[in-house]
Amino acid sequence: MEKIVDIIEAMAHEKNISLDSAVDAFKEALIKTAKKCTTYSSDFEATVNMSRRDYTVEQVITVAKENDERFQNAPDSVISLEEAHEQYGSDIELGDQLRSDFILEDYGRTASYNLFKELQYHIQRKVEQDLFEKYREKVGSVMIGTVNRVDDNDNTFIEIGELKGILSQRNRIKGEKFKRGDTVKALLRYVSIDPEMGMFLELTRTSPKFLEKLMEKEVPEIADETVQIMSSARIPGQRAKLALKTDFPNIDPIGAAVGVKGVRINAVSSELSGENIDCVEYSLIPEVFITRALSPAIVQSIKVIPGTEKKAIINITNDQKAKAIGKSGINIRLASMLTGYSIELNEIEGVTDRTGESSGNIPTEAEKTTNTDALADLFK
Repeated sequence: MEKIVDIIEAMAHEKNISLDSAVDAFKEALIKTAKKCTTYSSDFEATVNMSRRDYTVEQVITVAKENDERFQNAPDSVISLEEAHEQYGSDIELGDQLRSDFILEDYGRTASYNLFKELQYHIQRKVEQDLFEKYREKVGSVMIGTVNRVDDNDNTFIEIGELKGILSQRNRIKGEKFKRGDTVKALLRYVSIDPEMGMFLELTRTSPKFLEKLMEKEVPEIADETVQIMSSARIPGQRAKLALKTDFPNIDPIGAAVGVKGVRINAVSSELSGENIDCVEYSLIPEVFITRALSPAIVQSIKVIPGTEKKAIINITNDQKAKAIGKSGINIRLASMLTGYSIELNEIEGVTDRTGESSGNIPTEAEKTTNTDALADLFK
């Protein structure tokens, strides 16, 4: 028996799994082997004592009512109360478990061979399970690996630790090309198991979460949560917007994210193939937040439709409309994704100068001083 326990310890060391996992695999192997030697409907329990360096296997038969469904599904694991009384005495009750030692050695070489094969199988399952749990805990974090190959479908295969990662074309920034030996950073989306490919990691470089994680690594204030990323939006490889917030009055969230001479934001932009990143300050007031999100456009007025529709109607002069929409509609799309509001632009006459004042339909002084709807949420 000591040799078998030594084998368990050796396999745990070789496969780089914990001794507890190896012992659990051995218990499962013992139970499977015992069932192969008897019947698959039998019930067994295995115990391993590492201090005494031995193990025991017991067959368990439960006393059950005659209409118990286990008499149909697992007849060798149950016995009726009447039969138990006949065989073991009248002090037996329903639910009692009748245990008897199962000596595996009595079944010869066939049992030993089956045990070894079962142990190999269950150890390998434990290795895979440990790997799965290890990487599942890292889902949502940035992984760094080396490109191993690129297939005919332009999927990039990346070596990351013990597993391979797959960066498909749809999860890659448009225009990016990788070759064998390149070092790649990507976000781990999830761990998957495929019958043909085995266990692999699905990676992405297009997720807004990837941008957030890169900012977290580059900006200490975001890493220690003195500056928080409240929301983010990306059109990968082109432009992105981040909404930042801080509860510390002495910290400028935009300045912290951008860095001296833009060194921090430029480092992240470089990793994202030159993606242009705009940072705006978050506000609890939807009107203020949406106005900031539409930057660099200057809006004249904004009306948020109450209810679950989450829609905002923006009055904007014709010279600012193109800025609000952006090239191919990119600015308004990002602003909508960032704020969660559907944005409708209403063009009005006039021209807005750099101070934000319009030379067109200018509100009267009374309107300026009495219309405080946009600030109502401040006093709730």
